[in-house]
Amino acid sequence: MGRVSECTPLIKWTGPCRPKSEAAFTGLKWEGKLSNAQQKGSDRMVYAVRNQQDLLLWAVCGAGKTEMLFHGIEAALSENKQVCLAAPRTDVILELTPRLRAAFPEVKIASLYGGSEERFQEADLVIATTHQLMRFTAAFDVLIIDEVDAFPFSADEKLQFAAARARKPDSSLIYLTATPSEKIKEAISLHVQIPQRYHGHPLPVPSFTWCGHYKRALQKKRLPEPLQQWVTDRLSLNKQAFLFVPSISILKDTVAILKEQNAAIEGVYAEDPNRKEKVQKFRDGAIPIIVTTTILERGVTIPDSDAAVLGAEAGIFTESALVQIAGRVGRSAAHPDGDVRFFHYGKTEAMIRAKKHIEMMNEEAEKVTF
Repeated sequence: MGRVSECTPLIKWTGPCRPKSEAAFTGLKWEGKLSNAQQKGSDRMVYAVRNQQDLLLWAVCGAGKTEMLFHGIEAALSENKQVCLAAPRTDVILELTPRLRAAFPEVKIASLYGGSEERFQEADLVIATTHQLMRFTAAFDVLIIDEVDAFPFSADEKLQFAAARARKPDSSLIYLTATPSEKIKEAISLHVQIPQRYHGHPLPVPSFTWCGHYKRALQKKRLPEPLQQWVTDRLSLNKQAFLFVPSISILKDTVAILKEQNAAIEGVYAEDPNRKEKVQKFRDGAIPIIVTTTILERGVTIPDSDAAVLGAEAGIFTESALVQIAGRVGRSAAHPDGDVRFFHYGKTEAMIRAKKHIEMMNEEAEKVTF
């Protein structure tokens, strides 16, 4: 948003609304096919958009939530409605933007995040971080919030207020998440649950590995032996992997050790000045293992990858965070399996609940026939 102080004037437009686009909407240019499970979510969203209702789309990681949105967005744009797709993390916006532009090539689209050059561009479809919603008042007929349970949106009442203010009085609010809180489930009466990934394979279930006093090992400039073996195996298999750590200091120590084994390994965190470039290099396959804080628990999809957590007992690794981390693995139909490992110095309730949550969704997926 840039710096705003008490003496900064805040200007609000009170004139007529921006005129609706006069160009005829030419439709969705996506040629993919929805699974039966995805079709159920898509149909429910179209219904919510056309009837100005709110909807909770509760779908497991890798269910193909973005594709479920396409027909709902198409329905809104065909009725000349203003649409916004928001998410808490910049990385998610950077992944969603090219996908939406490819699906709607003739639609005016603005992508808004810190440092974006499209802030004053008129658009029928806005893709934005939830912080950017502060720029809007009663602007959107359809407001979609992806990863609604993610930090900082879930913990910041200012952002929740901004989202409520950004939508028009008669509008649709669509919440997307794999891990909805009880508060969200109670707030929205219209739900659709998708417990199955788009390719039909079960979610990878995490395994727990005790790794001893890993902080002491890092001080001695070595990784705990179980983690070192895991890393060695990934490199020998030439398989990309996420390694999540609980703090920036642990990240820097871990990266320094790993770089001696493979100079291409990188670490990334929220304030990293090269964050965008590193994440793109990881997507491109140039980085074999990326060490990261929880900023990459969502929004970055690698077709064939594994994931590990060092210090999974740390408080920052909540049930929701651990479910999302496990969800990085097995997302591709060509590679539906993978290894998810929680390295710990003592199990926590969050770890156990996360594993049970994933097993429960797999059981639900087996029961449901769409």
